[in-house]
Parts: sequence; structure tokens; C-alpha cells
Amino acid sequence: MPADRLSALVYPVLLLLGSNIFMTFAWYGHLKYKSAPLTVAIGVSWGIALFEYCLQVPANRLGSAVYSAPQLKGMQEVITLLVFACFSIWYLGQPLKWNHWAGFGLIVVAAWLIFLD
Repeated sequence: MPADRLSALVYPVLLLLGSNIFMTFAWYGHLKYKSAPLTVAIGVSWGIALFEYCLQVPANRLGSAVYSAPQLKGMQEVITLLVFACFSIWYLGQPLKWNHWAGFGLIVVAAWLIFLD
């Protein structure tokens, strides 16, 4: 496989991974600081989301050269779940239960179906 084709396949995944790390912190990071005013949580979340968009938009732009929009969205959902699972356990101290894993597994199966031609 040529290096540029490999880059086109891998870079969007890496950018989506990075964007999801930022977005997970933007969406859920404030839960660790519930005593902070809601307006502060919103402002900080927006600031973090800016970095997410700086990775998300290039990921989709680059990825559209080799993936369809539905494939990019399916990939995004699986990456989101993986990032969230790690975040929930590591940062929030909220381990996932069997039913969470089962539900996430069903979403992974749905994303896999999107990649079938």
C-alpha cells in the first residue's frame, strides 16, 4: 500500500481520536467540578471544544478522500465510545458495568455494518 494511501487511511483516525479526547473533556470534564458555576463550566467547555473542532474538521476533510461520510460517522462513534470508556474509568472514577459494555458493543456492530459494501 503506498504511503500516501496509508496516510489517508490513518491520519483521519488519529485526528478523530484527538478530537474525541478534547470533546469528551468538554462534555464531561466539568462533572468532576460540580461546585463550579454553570456559566464557568459552559465557557471552559466551549474553549476546549474549539480545539476539538480544529482536529475534527481536518479529520473529516482528509478522511473524505478514502471514507464515505457514513463511514466517517460510524468510525467517529466507535472512537467516541472508546475514549469515553477510558475517560469514565480513569478521570471520573466511574467504571462501566456489563450493560454499558453490551450497549457499546451493539454500537460497534452497527458501525461495522456501515463499512460493509
